[in-house]
Amino acid sequence: MLQLKDWYESGQYFQFDDYRIFYQEASTEKPRTLVLLHGFPTSSWDWRALWAELALEYHLIAPDFLGFGYSDKPTDYDYEISEQADLVEALLDSIGVTQYHLLTHNYGDTVAQELLARESGSDAPLKIQSIILLNGGLFPETHQPRPIQKLLLSPIGQWLTPFLSRNTLKRNFDKIFGPNTRPSAREIDEWWSLIRYNNGQRVFHLLIRYMEEREQYRERWVKPMFEPPVMVRLIVGEADPISGRHMAMRYKELVRTPDIQLLPGVGHYPHTEMPKLVLEHCWTFWENL
Repeated sequence: MLQLKDWYESGQYFQFDDYRIFYQEASTEKPRTLVLLHGFPTSSWDWRALWAELALEYHLIAPDFLGFGYSDKPTDYDYEISEQADLVEALLDSIGVTQYHLLTHNYGDTVAQELLARESGSDAPLKIQSIILLNGGLFPETHQPRPIQKLLLSPIGQWLTPFLSRNTLKRNFDKIFGPNTRPSAREIDEWWSLIRYNNGQRVFHLLIRYMEEREQYRERWVKPMFEPPVMVRLIVGEADPISGRHMAMRYKELVRTPDIQLLPGVGHYPHTEMPKLVLEHCWTFWENL
């Protein structure tokens, strides 16, 4: 089994502006590149259960966004989604990638929406070839954040961060995972250690502002999805109270040719709750491109 220590020691850093960004890379000799973008509040470690199998066919690249995981976590930064998209593009440029597929989750879905918006109708130097989206707030009108997220976004958010703990994480993750696929104590320990790395919990009230950006940039981020220029598949854990079945139904209403795979009994983190099933849906999608 892949260990968190090994993940860190085999990872790399690149410089993005004044900050060090951690990323994982595998199978650099493969002709097709797959970029994996993680969610809030976790990191690239989320992809561990899919990593070995995906590496059999794809050149894999998975960064920790600025403010997450093993990347730098400045306390005087705006953490805008557009800058996280800049980070992805800068990383790909540094590696020499010009075409890539995307597999994204949650916060990473929103970054993918920004990347797609940049490419729609343009001759961008970087080209997305396909997108697989996992549970995320694609539409602000269907996003149902947890009470803790609302508090972090409120004026008291910065005063709340010192009181966040492993137990806070466990309580909230137990509520957003499927009833039979809740994270183990070890998984909670690993996620919490990544959050605490470089005192990451102290920037939670800054990172959470992406929820406001989803409202602000709704037209920019949602419009390209109506008729996307590339094939898109949505894989959704139905039991997710934040962006589960209700979000998928909204996607079905708005997208002209929706490709939706629903996972009964699975919650907000389908790639850690049911990784084999997620992989099956990924492979069938890529085989039909």
